[in-house]
Amino acid sequence: MTVKRMDNVGIVVENIDTAVEFFTELGLKLEGRDMVEGEWAGRVTGLGLQRVEIAMMRTPDGHSRVEISRFLAPPVVADHRNAPVNALGYLRVMFTVEDIDDTLARLSKRGAELVGEVVRYKDAYRLCYIRGPEGILIGLAQELGQRTSR
Repeated sequence: MTVKRMDNVGIVVENIDTAVEFFTELGLKLEGRDMVEGEWAGRVTGLGLQRVEIAMMRTPDGHSRVEISRFLAPPVVADHRNAPVNALGYLRVMFTVEDIDDTLARLSKRGAELVGEVVRYKDAYRLCYIRGPEGILIGLAQELGQRTSR
């Protein structure tokens, strides 16, 4: 086996504070914030000299992370925030939540908008997509079973 685990998913934003607040409301915990810069960082990303503010957010189970990045240099060169769900490339992160209705209510206060509608997949899940701050596409899944009868 070559992969030990998936370490994190990266999301580039313009307003890191708003993104941190949004993911905190979703239930992630801020592990830390830092500035990543210097020649070594540019060698990893291929961007040359770079200066990036990052915030690392951890899921409650401790197994997954979202790395939120705000590039100060070099400037951002592409914008995928309004890409539809069927756009090519990496597009969204899916989170399992305890109560999808409660999560939607809380996140809507932070600007989240439902993309389509909440749907039921067999007797297994309730699912939806939302757009969070800066148009970030997030999937929400609520496992169905003993806890709910929706």
